[in-house]
Amino acid sequence: MSDLVLRVQGLRHSYSFGSGRLDVLRDIHLELRRGERLGIVGASGQGKSTLMHLMGGLERPSAGSVEVLGQDLYRLSEAARSRLRNQHIGFVYQLHRLLPEFTALENVLLPLRIRREKRATSEPWAKELLDRVGLGQRYQHKPGMLSGGERQRVALARALVTRPALLLADEPTGNLDRSAAEAVHALMLDLNAELGTAMVVVTHEPALAERMARVLHLRDGVLTETAEN
Repeated sequence: MSDLVLRVQGLRHSYSFGSGRLDVLRDIHLELRRGERLGIVGASGQGKSTLMHLMGGLERPSAGSVEVLGQDLYRLSEAARSRLRNQHIGFVYQLHRLLPEFTALENVLLPLRIRREKRATSEPWAKELLDRVGLGQRYQHKPGMLSGGERQRVALARALVTRPALLLADEPTGNLDRSAAEAVHALMLDLNAELGTAMVVVTHEPALAERMARVLHLRDGVLTETAEN
């Protein structure tokens, strides 16, 4: 079985406005295999978040293809694409996007509830992940009772609860102080290694970029290897 998780070929994306057009991404190619860690860096406004949305099947590209586990996301129906995202892709954002009315445990369980897994079988794994991210005493705490770093750790547990083949993290620690950010970095790397999850991380943080096996720079819509890595 191939260990290729992500293949992006000839990816282009542009936005039209009035009589003009803005080319955000130009002919992007990349591959990522099981357990690999890829960092993407670049100045604000260069299209990094757009690229993450396209790789996660959240926005349709102007041209090109995105394959996850051999399936072309944009040749699937919307329902099939949603199922693939739920089963094989985890997302972590700069803002945690937790549901405020749900407890930490309920937020982590949400992707498994969507796929209608029985709570009796899914809850032990969700609790184990919360234990692993240092929140074993916070199962029943709602987001408003947690610190920023704790909320982001809940979001990380939620992203990994499906044991995804691919984790897409967009500035995952951009709103955290240095100590909390370091803790989340370490957890991401530990769980990446243990679960074999391929990881793409968009970041402005040199400390996180340095922990990636490869780093690509996005500038003027083009991805290139960084000189530093």
